[in-house]
Amino acid sequence: MLLELASDPEVTRWFSWGPYTELAEPEAYIARCALQREQGTQLDMLIVDHELGPAGIIGLSEFSYRDRRCMVGTWLGSSHWGTHVNRESKALVAHLGFELLDMNRIGAYSNPENVRSTKALEAVGYVHEGVLRDWHRHDGRFLDVNIFGMIRSDWALGDQASQQVKIEGEIPAAFLR
Repeated sequence: MLLELASDPEVTRWFSWGPYTELAEPEAYIARCALQREQGTQLDMLIVDHELGPAGIIGLSEFSYRDRRCMVGTWLGSSHWGTHVNRESKALVAHLGFELLDMNRIGAYSNPENVRSTKALEAVGYVHEGVLRDWHRHDGRFLDVNIFGMIRSDWALGDQASQQVKIEGEIPAAFLR
């Protein structure tokens, strides 16, 4: 299913990878996920719409345990754009980050030209903090990125904290510090 979702060039337009063209690509990604979980460097999860099935990926990365911060990243198949899936998955990952992993800050990036992503982050309570110039390399070009942040106290007072979430299973030990 990841092959199908990420084979659309519009889905991966702003990323340093993709679009997927063969099954080996999502298989390699899945294999990397297991290693990154064991190392405590990245925690990616499949987003599943309860009606439409697999929708995309959301994850936490760039952890600084000393500073109690990390970054959230999300991508969705185009058939899930503009649906409830982004809001719900961001609420779940904020709960995971703030309540279970004891983070104080969750950041996010978007390309300044990617208006859909920028608006989606703002809609769930992330604050635009500035632009990082030539931050991201894509197709041999350096691109600017917007930097967003949500801190624990803002989250606790916002809409995301009031959404009901259910997390099943165990947090991988490498993330409990």
